[in-house]
Amino acid sequence: MKIDKLQSIAVVWTNAYNEVIRMIEKEIPSMAQKSANLYARIEPEVKEQAENILSALGVTASNAINMFYKQIILHNGIPFDVTLPTNRPLDLSSLSSDDLSEELKKGYEDMKDGKTKPAKEVFANIRKDNGI
Repeated sequence: MKIDKLQSIAVVWTNAYNEVIRMIEKEIPSMAQKSANLYARIEPEVKEQAENILSALGVTASNAINMFYKQIILHNGIPFDVTLPTNRPLDLSSLSSDDLSEELKKGYEDMKDGKTKPAKEVFANIRKDNGI
């Protein structure tokens, strides 16, 4: 007889628990469910480098993308500036002879004014900045 009472109590508690869960899911469905899929083509090297960094941070790619999307919503746009750098490297193939001469003169003037760095220092900084 005691077992029947315990079973009845267990059934009542289970039903009550399930009802509470259903009520919570109705009120906050998006918190419990992540069902939208995103498919994107990404350069393999970029994907690998980014995922290595995310792994070191303890963040999955899915969580990072979710965070990015939330930032888009918060900023009502992309959460960083998308601009071309003001001091882009020169494309020598697009320069005329006069433009090339002008750029060489600028470089020579910088050298005369001491606006240079030793090559070892420059390459060390490049290696450091790129983790090489």
